Amino acid sequence: MTLPELLISQLSDPFRIGLLIALFITMLRTRAASGVWVPLAAGAVFVAVILPSTMPNPSGMPLAQLIAVGVAANVVILAIILAAWTLFQRFRG
Repeated sequence: MTLPELLISQLSDPFRIGLLIALFITMLRTRAASGVWVPLAAGAVFVAVILPSTMPNPSGMPLAQLIAVGVAANVVILAIILAAWTLFQRFRG
């Protein structure tokens, strides 16, 4: 599996997307105490590490490479979620 194929598969992983949406909702509830960026960054790294560590690796790629691409995918997904939330807040008033 090439890196672009791996990135696309991680970007379209529904479990990863669900975990990141839950992370975002948790951040919204606790942002007064912990802020926005530190919980999102820590959560993105956590999801990027935990998913390839617990799932089988049929591609045979090194774990560090899976984690690095996972962090990139998580940042993209969280950027989309944050943009959607910002637009929602702006249109809501």
